[in-house]
Amino acid sequence: MTLTAADTARAGSSGPPDGPGGPGAHSPAAPAPPPSRPPWEQASPHWHRDDVDPAAEPAQRPPQHPERLTPVPLRHRPWGDGTHSPLLCPPAARIDEALATEVNDRLTAWADRIGLHAGSLDQFHATGFGRLITLAHPECDDPDLLLVSAQMNAAWWASDDYYADETDLGAVPEALPARLALVSSALDPPPPAGPFTAPLNDAVVSDPVLVSLRSALAHVTRHGTAAQVMRVRHTTHQMYVSWNAYNAWRHAGTTPEAWRYLAARQHDSFYTSMILIDIVGGYELPPALFADPLFHRALTQAGTAAVLVNDLASAAKEANDDPDCNLVLLLAAERGSTLDEATEEVVALHNDIIQGFEQTRTALAAVPSPELQRFLLGARAWLGGSLEWHDSSSRYK
Repeated sequence: MTLTAADTARAGSSGPPDGPGGPGAHSPAAPAPPPSRPPWEQASPHWHRDDVDPAAEPAQRPPQHPERLTPVPLRHRPWGDGTHSPLLCPPAARIDEALATEVNDRLTAWADRIGLHAGSLDQFHATGFGRLITLAHPECDDPDLLLVSAQMNAAWWASDDYYADETDLGAVPEALPARLALVSSALDPPPPAGPFTAPLNDAVVSDPVLVSLRSALAHVTRHGTAAQVMRVRHTTHQMYVSWNAYNAWRHAGTTPEAWRYLAARQHDSFYTSMILIDIVGGYELPPALFADPLFHRALTQAGTAAVLVNDLASAAKEANDDPDCNLVLLLAAERGSTLDEATEEVVALHNDIIQGFEQTRTALAAVPSPELQRFLLGARAWLGGSLEWHDSSSRYK
């Protein structure tokens, strides 16, 4: 798909398309005012909103700061204990520990209110997901908008811990596909189906992970457009397809080839987190531009690079586990190499993908869309903030 200035103008236009009557046709009736509650919530009034306390929101939102996204040269940044080759990455664009603490405290209060991580809230708070989000979205100073991303990411991570990875938290490999299928109904409530609806309602409101996903999406719905909300739903479903692949490998006792794992991992990456960039930034990348293949390539490159940092940061902690969900461990097993040698190979791959992202971003520079350019710079800033967080979070120590 090649974008032209006309395409961009159409994609960015907020007006209706030309009707079949053309010039001289009767003007359409004024659109009806939006409902007081979004359709997603109207479809299931029994699922109440419990995202944030409206009284905690500021009366007037602080201005955004897109100037913080101004690109600075990539750097070779040391990481971990400094014994491996550095990672090519931008520096963190904004470090604000006071704001990070505020977002983290609100996130922990939300988790407590909905019953997520009961009994381990101190550990959840110490992980510092609020700090990750503050580092990853440097253009935003509004704690409530930052909480949109913090809650959604915390809910995604909770489904990973409680459903897929941590058996001591209740993860059961045989139950994962059915649990992920139920997630679809939590995120996208189906219409009533007679006597079969009540059991679904009971299941959705009794599972803290499903409650967290539902609550987080309700917060997205308050700040995002219908297209942005649907983007979150569909990308979540796409990510969970990869989780079922990992689960199948584990259930069969199969160690996948590194290339097969990476193919799945590229659809289970921080791309999912990055789709929230414009919502947190207070704007919308038009759907036609978000769907453009070249933009999709750029965001996938950024998301994959960030998730390779995650694999690098967690390799030592996961060294005694099955190697099916970490590229460092898979390469070491596949090649019969040491962890240090496999780590160096993943660092080199990460740096190549970062350079590829920069090349794709440069190719997109000709597209006359301020929203597109801002989103790409937001993804670049996400990379720098994510590395900063992974290198300090207790989750990987």
